[in-house]
Amino acid sequence: MPAPLGLIAGLGDLPVAIAENAVATGQGVHVLRLKGFEDPRLAHYPGSVVGLGEVGAVISRLREAGCRDLVFAGIVRRPNFSDLKLDLKGAALLPKVLSEARKGDDALLRVLVNEFEKSGFNVIGSEQAHASLLAPAGLIAGVAPSGSLLADLEVAARVAAASGALDIGQACVVCDGLVLAVEAQEGTDEMLRRCAALPETIRGTPEARRGVLVKRPKPVQERRIDLPTTGVSTVDLAAAAGLAGIGVEAGGALMLNRPAMIQSAESHGLFLYGFSPDLGLGV
Repeated sequence: MPAPLGLIAGLGDLPVAIAENAVATGQGVHVLRLKGFEDPRLAHYPGSVVGLGEVGAVISRLREAGCRDLVFAGIVRRPNFSDLKLDLKGAALLPKVLSEARKGDDALLRVLVNEFEKSGFNVIGSEQAHASLLAPAGLIAGVAPSGSLLADLEVAARVAAASGALDIGQACVVCDGLVLAVEAQEGTDEMLRRCAALPETIRGTPEARRGVLVKRPKPVQERRIDLPTTGVSTVDLAAAAGLAGIGVEAGGALMLNRPAMIQSAESHGLFLYGFSPDLGLGV
């Protein structure tokens, strides 16, 4: 029997897709759902619920399950560290966690990855656990973007790279060369809702679509944990904001349920496009 995939899971469709794929491919999965972020769709898989500060318990349970490969997936909001219930391992790690957390989310994630690697686990990215989720290059859905939309896409890619280098966010919306929004801690969905509330004079509408959403990895980020992710809800919210399309970095972003995303995009009249990792980087 192959060693089951260890999955430390938060909320959202990504950990569900990874768990389903692990079972479908015969590897199997052992799911540790993080307390406060438990998705009920994962409850029937082997595993248990663990607290964010129970690092030692997580390591012990993964070892008992025979896991070697380990993947982190799902939405987990940054906790109030003073409220965490810590086991001995978590308490020993806390000073380093607090120090790195001040530097941004990526620095914090690196601490966790390093700790599990030191404990003998092979930490892999979501795209390694489920390769078909990676965004392909070129036109994915809809009509090929016009020259003006490609120009918006390039501006958004450049801005997203710059904000990502500061560990701020992974997404940006640009319309007619004007930056409408940059993602921060609120996440992509809330950013798109902000765009939908902007005056129609500076954004598109469902009747006259303009502008693009771009999602790409932060240049500084730990890609094994936090690749940008899109899904049907991303398409629907971009459509509601009057955008003409969505660009994602080819090979650097995840697309959940791509057939449904394509169907939604084409029904709304949006394009989906996988752009080169070099776009907006001056390469």
